[in-house]
Amino acid sequence: MHNMATTNRTAAHSSPKSRLLKRGWPGRLVWRAVIFLLYVFLLAPVLIVVIMSFDTQSYMAFPPQGFTLDWYARLTENAAFINGFRVSLIVAACACALATIIGVPAALALTRHRFRGHGAVSSLFLAPLMIPTVVLGLALLLTLSPWGLTGSYPGLVLAHLAITTPYVVRTTAMGLMTADLACEEAARILGANGWTTFRRVTVPLALPGILAGAVIAFIISFDEAVISLFVVGPSATTLPVEIYKYVEYRTDPQIAALSVVLIAISLVFVIVIERIIGLGRALR
Repeated sequence: MHNMATTNRTAAHSSPKSRLLKRGWPGRLVWRAVIFLLYVFLLAPVLIVVIMSFDTQSYMAFPPQGFTLDWYARLTENAAFINGFRVSLIVAACACALATIIGVPAALALTRHRFRGHGAVSSLFLAPLMIPTVVLGLALLLTLSPWGLTGSYPGLVLAHLAITTPYVVRTTAMGLMTADLACEEAARILGANGWTTFRRVTVPLALPGILAGAVIAFIISFDEAVISLFVVGPSATTLPVEIYKYVEYRTDPQIAALSVVLIAISLVFVIVIERIIGLGRALR
C-alpha cells in the first residue's frame, strides 16, 4: 500500500501541469495560455454564430456588415419553426415523463437487488447509447411503420424514449448508490413498509439524480435530429428536422438567431442540472 501511494504521488507530481507550475510564473503563464486557447477553440464557433445572428446581410457571412434584431423578430413569424418548437416541446415533455416513470423503478431494481440476468438487464438499458443513431433510427422506423406510428406523436415519443431512458436510469442509479442505506434500514426497523420507505426515504435521497436525469432526458429529446428524421411526418415534425429542411435551401442569419435561442435554452437547463446535482456528477 505504501509503495502504491508513493507511485500515485510520483505520477501526480510528474503530470504536465505540475511540471509547468514548478517552474514559477513562466510555467503558470504557459498553463493559463493553454487553458485560454482551449476555451477559444471550444467557444469560437458559438461566438461566431451569436455575432452572425445580428448581421444585416441576407446571407450568413463573417465578419458582419451591421447590427440588427430583425432576424430574431422574424422567428416569431416563421410558422414552420413555431410549429416545430411546439412539437419538440410536447414530445420532449412526454418522453421525459415516461423515461422517468420507467427509469426510476429500473434503477432501483438494478441498485438494490441482485437477480439472474442482472448484467443483461443493465446492458439493455445502456445499449441505445452504444448503437449509432442512424442504425437506431432505421430500426425504429422498421418497428413503428407496421403499427402506423411514424409521423405521429406516439411514434416520436416512443422513439425518443429509447434514447432518454438510459440517462434517467444512470443518474438515478448514481443517486441511489451514493445514498445512505442506514436511513432506509432505520425506516424499516421503525415499522415502515416497503412502499412508505420508498416514498418517504428512498425517493428524497435519490431526488437529485432523478431530477438531473429528467432534465437531461428533456434536453436529449428536444435536440434529437437523426432519429427524428426517420419517424417524423407532415403532421408531427420536430424543430431540429425543420432546421434541417430550412438550411437545405436558405442560409440567412435567421437560422443563426434560432441557434442562439436554443443555446440559451440549453444553458438554462445546464444551470438547472448544476444547481440540482452538479454537472460533473450528473454526467459520470
